[in-house]
Amino acid sequence: MMASSRRSTGATTCCNAHDFGRLHEFVEPEVTVDGERRRIDDYAGALLAVVDAFPDYRWDLRHLLVDGEWIAAHFVDTGTHRGTFLGVPATGRAVTAQEFAFYRVPAGRIAEVWGTADDLRILEQIR
Repeated sequence: MMASSRRSTGATTCCNAHDFGRLHEFVEPEVTVDGERRRIDDYAGALLAVVDAFPDYRWDLRHLLVDGEWIAAHFVDTGTHRGTFLGVPATGRAVTAQEFAFYRVPAGRIAEVWGTADDLRILEQIR
């Protein structure tokens, strides 16, 4: 397995442990997310917001493709809605959604992320 794919799967393991304080091991201090520069703390904050709404949230990696410094990943996300998500108060309902992301890993840590999670599918399941 290439170093960049090990980094990506390490970041997924970190996220699934909800240990966002360790993201600096896998992500650059400033990361471009969907074309916008963010500090790693802001990137981690967005992930924490998901976990606040779904305390058992998991990103299950299903497919991983590596092309040079680019990684394409397909996840199946699952969790139980226990807090407010996109304005919807907790329902206790389980959710499942697809997520796709591209990561650029030029020097051993993620520097760029382009992703899409099926938030509309999640909203359908919690409304």
